[in-house]
Amino acid sequence: MPAVGIDVGGTFTDFVVVMPDGSLLQHKQPSTPADPSRAVGEGLRALTARHPELAGRTLRIVHGTTLALNAILQRKVADVALVVAKGGRDVLEIGRAKLKTPYNFHLGKEQAVVPRDLIFEIDARTAADGTVLARPEDAAIDALCREIAASRAGAVAIMLLNAYVDPTLEIELGRAIAARLPDLPVTCSAEIWPEVREFERAVVACINAEVQPLMGAYLAKLGGRIDAVAPNVLQLTSSSGGMLSLASAKERAIDTVLSGPASGATAAASMCRAAGIDAALTFDMGGTSADIAIISEGTVEFTTNARIGDLPLMMPVVGVSSIGAGGGSIVSVDAYGVIKVGPESAGAHPGPVAYGLGGTEPTVTDCYLVLGFIDPDRFLGGAMRLDKAKAEAALAGIARRLNLPSAAHAAEAALRVATVRMASELFKLLAQKGYEPADHVVVPFGGAGPTHAVMLAEEAKLKGVTVPAAAATFCALGAAVADLRRDFVRSLGKARVQAAGERLWANWQALEGMAEAWLVEEDVPVVGRYLVHAVDMQYAGQSFSLTVTIPEDVRAAEDVQGVLDAFHQAHEAIYGFREPDHAVEAITQRLSIIGEVPKVALPELAPGDPSPAARVQRPVFHGGEWLEADVYRREDLGAGSAVAGPAVVEQDDTTLWLPPGWRLMADRQGLLVVTRENGDA
Repeated sequence: MPAVGIDVGGTFTDFVVVMPDGSLLQHKQPSTPADPSRAVGEGLRALTARHPELAGRTLRIVHGTTLALNAILQRKVADVALVVAKGGRDVLEIGRAKLKTPYNFHLGKEQAVVPRDLIFEIDARTAADGTVLARPEDAAIDALCREIAASRAGAVAIMLLNAYVDPTLEIELGRAIAARLPDLPVTCSAEIWPEVREFERAVVACINAEVQPLMGAYLAKLGGRIDAVAPNVLQLTSSSGGMLSLASAKERAIDTVLSGPASGATAAASMCRAAGIDAALTFDMGGTSADIAIISEGTVEFTTNARIGDLPLMMPVVGVSSIGAGGGSIVSVDAYGVIKVGPESAGAHPGPVAYGLGGTEPTVTDCYLVLGFIDPDRFLGGAMRLDKAKAEAALAGIARRLNLPSAAHAAEAALRVATVRMASELFKLLAQKGYEPADHVVVPFGGAGPTHAVMLAEEAKLKGVTVPAAAATFCALGAAVADLRRDFVRSLGKARVQAAGERLWANWQALEGMAEAWLVEEDVPVVGRYLVHAVDMQYAGQSFSLTVTIPEDVRAAEDVQGVLDAFHQAHEAIYGFREPDHAVEAITQRLSIIGEVPKVALPELAPGDPSPAARVQRPVFHGGEWLEADVYRREDLGAGSAVAGPAVVEQDDTTLWLPPGWRLMADRQGLLVVTRENGDA
């Protein structure tokens, strides 16, 4: 059946349909932040009306959303009652007892995810070896439930000490509470993420509990809107870049929190594998922010140290980091006469000044328009006309405050500031991983990604830029082709790897059984499945561990030395040295299961004119002066077509700006490969 990927962004909701023959249908619909499901329903209706070949067909819809993320950041979530073991009521208040910055003693303490008056103790305790030391009586559970019912709680989370070792007691308590309070969803920490560290485990359980009612209501409304358009099978993308069934998404709402950005990164990783790109950076620039992820040897990097605002999320997620402004970020001048770009965003409403929807403050998109990167009459394929005069007037106000000659000078200054900030954040992220910027190709997507990508590559001295075919809707494409994926974990404490061999193999065998059972329960057709085994390890005495993927031949041979060698190699790659004689500790074992959905081969690009003719020329402001730039339509570029800057390559939903000194070539996969004309990195 046709696979429909949907990505709900702050400004636009993107749709990509992958047809069984490999052809792509694309659509962008203005988002409706007050009710994101409305934009999904309206966009699907517009898509099916425009493409009669979809009429009457059952659609496999894979939906990515930032609804849960936005609700958490804005604290528009259900109040949660947290149940802890006796003596553990202050687990969230104590946290990690760590200042956000060690240099500012005047900072206020971050707000706990659950206030102390909604934390309830019960005499239930498991020892570090999994032995049950105290099991609560029915009368104690009855009293606890009366307290919860009398509170303002709309959901319940449970986190008992050492439940990651043996979750039996925690699950028993959860079922007992659910039986007494059937109207409240109950989340057990060990069922969501059974990893050592009680503070982080409590946070994960509380986040899942507080967004579960919101996601349940949203998915019910979403299902109704989609059902009114077409028969469908609805699935959701996950923060690990995979896809979940609707049942899993309702039960484990936390898995959807970072799902939108993750889809684009995993799609880019697949593209890099096919194109033979070893080192790449995804550059997802939408309406609100610009995000990057690192791809190494065709695999996107994951992190277990993500944060949602002030809250730690220790579950493995695609390592997407925000590095700067988006197309809707507002340009302003502060009281000291310094130009600023963001963090405030005009969003979908009122949006940039040029949208004519009431916006009065210029944005990055207004800068693109004033500089000539965007044709005001062809925005979104002509579906939306932009008001260039309004954008110029708004930026002229910025120019006056900065004593610049014109609105174009102000626009270029704003983009320069935004680009330098992005490059600075990019350098820090790459340095932390031990990577060189000059080795990496930028893969831009999002509505503004291709427009800004070469500016970023030039500033950061990156290797080049590779623009995918469906760049503006790439996260939606990633959703449409996403595989099933879930991660499983088992903690080891601080076991010495040299002595933990038998435990390693036994734990992985148990996790594999859980993973295979989950794949069957999802009831989603797959054409194959594979497992990824990893261990968090560190040298004895270190404070931080590295997640190291264990090669399949090492695991199959139960080769402990092979596990150690993999850690030494990873440590040397990041920190520049290894300690082969030092004891190595294993902290956590990990297992990922990936169920591969049927893939459709996208059609190759037909050969094109090596030197295609520009459709028109138009003035573009660059380097403080107006240049005449050639303007091409992307569909005019066949395989082998080459274009040199200054040039603009337009498609219905995005624009590629090619400055002087850069050239591009279209390849058979439909990628635009952009490099410096002199070939220097």
